[in-house]
Amino acid sequence: MILRRSVVFALASIPLLAREAFSQTAVKARRVGLLSSAAPLTDNSDVVVGLTAGFSKRGYAVGRSLVYERRAAEAHPERLPELVDELKSAAELIITQSSIAARVVKERSNVPVVAITGADPVAIGLIDSLARPGGTVTGVGEVAAELSAKRLEVLKDTFPSLRKIAMLWNADDLGMTGRYKNAEAAARTLGFEIQALGVREPEDFAAAFAAMVRDRPDAILMVTDALTALNRKRVFEFATQHKLPAIYEYEFLVRDGGLMSYGPDMREVYDRAADLADRILRGARPGDLPFEQPTRFRLVINKKTMETLGLTIPPAMLMRADDVVD
Repeated sequence: MILRRSVVFALASIPLLAREAFSQTAVKARRVGLLSSAAPLTDNSDVVVGLTAGFSKRGYAVGRSLVYERRAAEAHPERLPELVDELKSAAELIITQSSIAARVVKERSNVPVVAITGADPVAIGLIDSLARPGGTVTGVGEVAAELSAKRLEVLKDTFPSLRKIAMLWNADDLGMTGRYKNAEAAARTLGFEIQALGVREPEDFAAAFAAMVRDRPDAILMVTDALTALNRKRVFEFATQHKLPAIYEYEFLVRDGGLMSYGPDMREVYDRAADLADRILRGARPGDLPFEQPTRFRLVINKKTMETLGLTIPPAMLMRADDVVD
């Protein structure tokens, strides 16, 4: 009887011992840094939702086999070095949401970087070339010059009487200044007069708005980075108060209250970023992975904002939109 009980106990212990052995030999969770130059990243942030979907598609269980380390500079670029120093010891790869953040990671560590950026990564010296980035950085970025022209064409098709366009951008950001220059060149080609309104800190928006009151433009184009994104509500309110149409670069700005946007399908961008990160985690060198560019673009219009502004958008343009937000 004693022998039988010992055998039963031994057999019952096998699953427990197996589980303990598995837990001791289980693969350690991969740790990926998410570095935002703007607002803190939550589970509901578009970039986190998009990256999580991309990682899940590639077999990772976010929260278990892959864990995020999140940091945000909240439009204070001077905080980035400290945040990078924290991440380089906490993560084996860092995904950044701006060229400025990617540059700081590159300068302060050897941690591989996947940059999600709207700046020209070659022009600002972040990588050597799109085909062979070299070093520790690869990523996904838009074709700024072509997109700037396309956004202005959308404005012109929607409001044919436009003549003067105010361009609002972060003049302290080399990448955003490049985007502004691309937009300015495209605007002049299309026959628009340009009102250049560079800002460097939140206090500068009041001066930019005052300039538009003194010398009224026909429309606004806002170049998006951490500074302008965090102050987007002020731009929306000014545009509404003065009945000015405005075009933005990203869909989330229209869903937040902006009139219209034309830009990359960010679901594709986040999926490609997750793919690059997966390849690096599996042993690829970032400098050998081509810096990718989006292939899908979306025109989005906010119908409620259109009505609030008292504007009429041609039916053909509404039909052309990929999404009309109510």
